[in-house]
Amino acid sequence: MKAIIIAEDFAGMRAQGAGLAEKAGLEWDFRPVRIQPFWSRFPARYWPFPLKRVDPIRIPEDTCLIICIGGTGGVLGRAVARREGLPVVQIQNPRMPPRKFDLVIANTHDGITGPNVLISRNALHPVTQQKLDLARTRWEGRLKQDTRPLLSVLIGGANGRFTLGAAEADQIAEGIIAFTRRNTMQAVLTPSRRTDPAAVAIFRKRLEPHGIAILTGSGDENPYMGMLACADMIAVTTDSVSMISEAVATSAPVLIFPLPGRSSRISRFVKTLEDAGRVKLFDPEQAPWDVAPLDDTPLVAREMRRRLKL
Repeated sequence: MKAIIIAEDFAGMRAQGAGLAEKAGLEWDFRPVRIQPFWSRFPARYWPFPLKRVDPIRIPEDTCLIICIGGTGGVLGRAVARREGLPVVQIQNPRMPPRKFDLVIANTHDGITGPNVLISRNALHPVTQQKLDLARTRWEGRLKQDTRPLLSVLIGGANGRFTLGAAEADQIAEGIIAFTRRNTMQAVLTPSRRTDPAAVAIFRKRLEPHGIAILTGSGDENPYMGMLACADMIAVTTDSVSMISEAVATSAPVLIFPLPGRSSRISRFVKTLEDAGRVKLFDPEQAPWDVAPLDDTPLVAREMRRRLKL
């Protein structure tokens, strides 16, 4: 059985759809929403005839389910599902009544409820123990210089709610240096596609003299999964719900770097994970603590299959 994932072409959204499909045992393909320039100025929920406002979205005959993510993805996914006569599952708050979908999978911090709403504490994602084990085998010798514990640092970027430029990078770098010295740890850092090049330059300037590598790469050379798999501790910037969610699916304690800015939704998300004992705000004085992996994706995937009789 195959699911088609419909969303704007952001890595985090694609990962959420893929995670749900894979953990439900479904094959999947991704259909990015490509909006016509004029209509990109307006929220998708106000578009008349939404399928005419984007590039064509074609669905193969063996599709059994439409999975859509976000507000724009929800509008288009629902329209495609109605056109094709297929069930549709919405990930994230759709910004419209949940009853318009067969199922809505939201996060605790989204603050929505309903008879067809499933709640996950974390953003859905495709990280599994099997993938982590494979990544550890491939990357451990490349990431670890010696027997010291490894701190993996995951850096996001400015997103309209938070700021992450050169000044913030300098402060984060100072904290990493202090943390690794205090805890006798080694560290590696990877930026994301959203990370300001000026911030990356600061990380290189400040951290590389201390033996802390700045790693980038794509495809098989992307260090991200290896860094999750090999970490004894993980530090993540607060802007990315997706990266934090993938980090807490490992067996490593997770520290959150605060950034200038504010998002009540992300604050509620971090508080949920703090209350679960899974994350703490970054502090150079923080010692490791015992944790267990946290991932609600398999639970909601099983419940989705049960409710939709897939």
